[in-house]
Amino acid sequence: GIFVLGLPYAVLHSGYSGLLLIVLAAALCCYTGKILIACLYEENEDGQLVRVRDTYEDIANACCKKLSPKLGGIVVNVTQVVELIMTCILYLVVSGNLLSHSFPNVPVTEKTWSVITFVTLLPCVFIRTLKIVSKLSQLCSLVHFVIILVVMTYCLTQIQQWSWAKFRLSIEFEDFLVSVGVIIFSYTSQIFLPTLEGNMKNRGEFRCMLNWTHFFACVLKTTFALTAFLTWGEETKEVITDNLPSFLEMLVNLCLLTKALLSYPLPFFAATEIVYSCISKGNHSNYRSPLLALSVRVSFLLLTLLMAMFTPHFVLLMGLSGSVTGAAMTFLLPSLFHLKLKWKKLSFLDKCADISVFILGFLCSLSGIVCSIKGLLQVFG
Repeated sequence: GIFVLGLPYAVLHSGYSGLLLIVLAAALCCYTGKILIACLYEENEDGQLVRVRDTYEDIANACCKKLSPKLGGIVVNVTQVVELIMTCILYLVVSGNLLSHSFPNVPVTEKTWSVITFVTLLPCVFIRTLKIVSKLSQLCSLVHFVIILVVMTYCLTQIQQWSWAKFRLSIEFEDFLVSVGVIIFSYTSQIFLPTLEGNMKNRGEFRCMLNWTHFFACVLKTTFALTAFLTWGEETKEVITDNLPSFLEMLVNLCLLTKALLSYPLPFFAATEIVYSCISKGNHSNYRSPLLALSVRVSFLLLTLLMAMFTPHFVLLMGLSGSVTGAAMTFLLPSLFHLKLKWKKLSFLDKCADISVFILGFLCSLSGIVCSIKGLLQVFG
């Protein structure tokens, strides 16, 4: 998505280790995606796998049913909503940044541009089905590939200026940990996987699909981050399009703005649906109280604006999101749930793998939270 634009800046602060992290994060996210889907299935009397659960929430409730029947689902839903809302906030932040750099001569602050962007998103409160969202997402994907193609093409024209000496051999530990959060956030997709796997015509191809999508995502992100960093080195900015020459910057920034606006409705719709379904006791399709549904959407829309106004720092906010919700949904919970539900059937190596992923995710999350918050406090201080 649009958060790939923060990867070159992450590589600036993590050096060679950043490239390794992009590859490692792809492998770990692919693995946790597989074990998460495995938690949806149980063996029947004939030894055949049967899908007995449908959502991330169902998995969480199954793990916590002895403690509390709904505790796991509440934790997962809260985490999902936080991640989705943080994603929406990031779209507003990056939109304000893009507009301020596209029209530097206009006497308007970045926060004001974010407000202007917010006004264009007001129709989102009237979206009630995924049909509209899916059409917007298709257009968003097309714009995304155009942007990546333009940026990488320009970088390749500057290949004579590339130098591997631009990579850091020594790195600041705190900057490195913020980069970890940025990289993790760029891969988070676990919250959508149960629904995706459930709607596949041939579910047996899910693991193969996951392998190939993460492989190509890893190749694309590594290539993009590497070429962009080699082009600008120490001058690499938080949003890489700010480094482009003026004749390309405005064009690409307007494309990115279009992409951000088209991307916003999906996480916004998903977050409001989760909250409203909890309030209305799981009734997704029939809005028994249109006023309540509208109130939920308006409240969330205003929340994203307020957060975007008070936290206008793209990479730091992205790093914090990746460290908190991204690490939890991507590493901590899948490995924990897999160990809980499949403990008796797992081999020793499988158990070691799950425990290792959990410990690694916990350490990355904890340290990333501390460093991201410290960075934000320094900026505001």
